[in-house]
Amino acid sequence: MPPGPVAPGAVSRRRVPSQPPSWPTPPYLCGARPPLPTQDRGAAIFVRGAAAPRGVGVRGREARLGEQEDSSHQLPEKAADRGAASPLRRRQRHSLPSQRDTALPQGGGAGFAPLQDGGGTAPPPGGRAGRRRRPVSPVSLRRAAAGAAGGRGAMLAFVTRAVARPYGLLKPTALAKIPGRFQLHQEALPHLPVPPLQQTLDRYLLALQPIISEEELNHTQELVAEFCKPGGVGERLQKGLERRAKKTENWLSDWWLKTAYLEYRLPVVVHSSPGVVLPKQDFLDRQGQLRFAAKLIEGILDFKTMIDNETLPVEYLGGKPLCMNQYYQILSSCRIPGPKRDSIVNYAKGKKQSRHITVVHNFQFFELDVYNSDGSPLTTDQLFIQLEKIWNTSLQTNKEPIGILTTNHRNSWAKAYNNLLKDKTNKESVRTIEKSICTVCLDAPMPRVSEDIYKSRVAAQMLHGGGSRWNSGNRWFDKTLQFIIAEDGSCGLVYEHAPSEGPPIVALLDHIVEYTKKPELVRSPMIPLPMPKKLRFNITPEIKNDIEKAKQNLNIMVEDLDVKVMVFHQFGKTFPKSEKISPDAFIQLALQLAYYRMYGHVCATYESASLRMFRLGRTDTIRSTSVESLKFVQSMDSPDKSDQEKADLLRRATQAHRQYTDMAIRGNAIDRHLLGLKLQAIEDLVSMPELFMDTAYAVAMHFNLSTSQVPAKTDCVMCFGPVVPDGYGICYNPMDEHINFAISAFNSCADTNAARMAHYLEKALLDMRILLQSTPKSKL
Repeated sequence: MPPGPVAPGAVSRRRVPSQPPSWPTPPYLCGARPPLPTQDRGAAIFVRGAAAPRGVGVRGREARLGEQEDSSHQLPEKAADRGAASPLRRRQRHSLPSQRDTALPQGGGAGFAPLQDGGGTAPPPGGRAGRRRRPVSPVSLRRAAAGAAGGRGAMLAFVTRAVARPYGLLKPTALAKIPGRFQLHQEALPHLPVPPLQQTLDRYLLALQPIISEEELNHTQELVAEFCKPGGVGERLQKGLERRAKKTENWLSDWWLKTAYLEYRLPVVVHSSPGVVLPKQDFLDRQGQLRFAAKLIEGILDFKTMIDNETLPVEYLGGKPLCMNQYYQILSSCRIPGPKRDSIVNYAKGKKQSRHITVVHNFQFFELDVYNSDGSPLTTDQLFIQLEKIWNTSLQTNKEPIGILTTNHRNSWAKAYNNLLKDKTNKESVRTIEKSICTVCLDAPMPRVSEDIYKSRVAAQMLHGGGSRWNSGNRWFDKTLQFIIAEDGSCGLVYEHAPSEGPPIVALLDHIVEYTKKPELVRSPMIPLPMPKKLRFNITPEIKNDIEKAKQNLNIMVEDLDVKVMVFHQFGKTFPKSEKISPDAFIQLALQLAYYRMYGHVCATYESASLRMFRLGRTDTIRSTSVESLKFVQSMDSPDKSDQEKADLLRRATQAHRQYTDMAIRGNAIDRHLLGLKLQAIEDLVSMPELFMDTAYAVAMHFNLSTSQVPAKTDCVMCFGPVVPDGYGICYNPMDEHINFAISAFNSCADTNAARMAHYLEKALLDMRILLQSTPKSKL
């Protein structure tokens, strides 16, 4: 564990703590294949395995797409755009039209919102609010598709003009299916580049400066010189990556999926799967719960129609179209446990589309068909009736929580999974869950708590369900999307991270939340509907034993997780924008200051950046700890610096953050490139280069702060666990006049505390505002 806090102003050079065998360094952080434990250490502390992530992120966490006006993924401002709502061209945040809408939307228009995950409205850069664009007719697209055989280039040119040109996420311009549109869009995207080797190594050394000693840095410089010498191992590995890039759609994507997620052996609960806390609903009984659930399901199906018809609007970042592949991976998909590596199945890709969702109540699973015989989705009224049937036939509370098996260590769950599927009935039930569009969890009320900790308790419920005594058995954590609706009005979602980062999830949530607010215009005909099918499980003594072990391990994780949701009310993203500072950069600097004040030194900090400008792009790392950020935090409480000097250092640090962000989203950050070089060495069966065995590399990959901005139009917040035993997981959603934070830590580490971090973060934000307000803007 890390040493205790030291006096502010003293720079302590910490060594990376040694990790127990049961806690491998997260592979998505270090690029190494994690050592597989010889035995299941369910009682040990675990690490989250994804994201960087995200949105998220991660864990993405998550790549940031939505509120890019404050994002760390924004592109540099144009001179004319400085001080505007966003330096990016936005994604339009109007609620997306229902499949039942009869009028074709006009596209364009005012009210563009930031392009990061949602949130707020602002006109597009350059003052083009209100500019109208002609809608693209489905007939035109079909004619263009028909002529594709005569000229692929002409077709791509047409799609670029007709589909890709608007600034952001526009309303669909056609309700009819547009076959081939998604594929054409994907093929037009550029491939992820392999950055120049010397560039990455130079930037790696620069990133190490604030977090290691001068002696360590000198040693690493020698290793870098040896690695990159002409004809050396670095040059050979670089050429291997470049060959891989030429023959694949994305040189990184398969490696990333395997090392960051599928080969990661710790539980997906807490350590990989993010949760989202939605605003509390005002229903307080079963009727309200089921009515809201029915409306939510209808909103999911409305969004699914756009995916199925390939009319989902293309997103843009800095005027460039983004890869939309993740949207096509999140519905009807599921993770399957394996002994050494998991896999992902996506039943949306087959000819026979999934027609059902899974509903869970009192640990009992049901197959609910959500389409009529004519292919039309069930209405809210129909869904409500079906949900009532499910509720009334699952009142028993003594059922075995079969879903709790999915919370276990992946190796243990893989063994239990194979054992479970030996029975034919069990196999059919599991396959039904896996093939479903998504899962809807009808939870029991949470234990009553005071208002000040209510949101924190909801965040814990979204992440892990509260333990075996509460709602953890009311889940199937391998399912990509699980929507959670409790009888007391608390609601949200938890998602399995492998198929997607946060932004597509939040875009889906924004659409659903808006949909639930729409009046019900159509009264559905009361056609008799079949009884939803209850999924049966035969529990053998061996399966019962697996369930008991999973309960024990889960309860240890639940007790160990420390979660704090903080709503910072003093100001939101409007203030830093008024100072012509990226809100994301401002918040990241506040995190640096809070950590420095708590521990007397800075640490490696992970913030996820979107690579979706490239085909099949996922994320790279924004290293928020920089030489500039260190100078700022050291000066903030120094009596030797004037306020003007401190303010100038703050602005320089935010500019450095923006520059690194721009570099990252263009595919020129260092972390994924270093990961690729390391995996290339493993694939080539060469000895591991000393560069990756260096202590400095371990320090650089030990992210005590794992952060993600995942903005949304909805007043919600994403949450996820830390990625190292002595670290924090911090996600935030900047709204116009307040900021939602979710902060996590582990109780088993004496040196971390989520509430304490929240206190220091709040003070840092306020002090930085006072500093900027008390000093005139200077030209840097």
